[in-house]
Amino acid sequence: MNRSKLIVTPASTPNEEGSLLKVTPESAGWKYVGFEVVQLAEGQSLSRETAGLEVCLVLLTGKADVATKQAEWKNIGQRMSVFEKIPPYSVYVPNNDRYEVTALTAVELAVCSAPGAGNHKARLIAPDQVGVETRGYGNIERQIHNILPEQEPADSLLVVEVFTPNGHWSSYPPHKHDRDALPDESFLEETYYYRVDPGHGFAVQRVYTDDRSLDETLIVKNGETVLVPRGYHPVSAPPGYDVYYLNVMAGPTRTWKFHNDPEHAWIMTKPREA
Repeated sequence: MNRSKLIVTPASTPNEEGSLLKVTPESAGWKYVGFEVVQLAEGQSLSRETAGLEVCLVLLTGKADVATKQAEWKNIGQRMSVFEKIPPYSVYVPNNDRYEVTALTAVELAVCSAPGAGNHKARLIAPDQVGVETRGYGNIERQIHNILPEQEPADSLLVVEVFTPNGHWSSYPPHKHDRDALPDESFLEETYYYRVDPGHGFAVQRVYTDDRSLDETLIVKNGETVLVPRGYHPVSAPPGYDVYYLNVMAGPTRTWKFHNDPEHAWIMTKPREA
């Protein structure tokens, strides 16, 4: 059975640099978003030039030293599993800079990238700088960590992580952001990087457009990434399996203005049950 081209599956083992999964604009067939998952063993380092890209390094798990051309941060990171549900440490690195990550423990690192314009300095994004919110109600309630929201400085990148409890839905009601039609809707490419607990479980994600020229229902496994080039993209966590995902978004304008599917927008007007 052929799997959807919207699903990117990690390699069975990391390459020499530690890269396990990589999405580039070229591989995705789009313009803005790059995403990579790197696994580093204790003592292993990853060193890169950012060139024309700004980068947000998210320490998904583990502890590390991180250095750029102008700054360095020692022994950052605290969670050993994303399902501890505490905000991560991250580092923003502008274009025309470099970064070196040295693992102090086993590390899982997300490398989120998009075009940079050199408007901002490298900085640490500590857990207490991450906006934590609960969104939705009932079985569409989920926990949000706003790592790099539009209110915080960057040129293109938007980065957020979401915890969807088992039996719940998120990115719901179905919404899209595939038209450059501000102030009503912004055009943003998006990746979803999934973790599932227990790890042998799965998530369900549908990606569809109004005209159904794109209409796929995806079974997503632990460690996989979903590409959302356009359309609505709701997520479901099956009973018994908690679902985590890291979203990376970017487009021509750095703002998140979404449009709910008119058939399902009524769900947000339903009063909360006492």
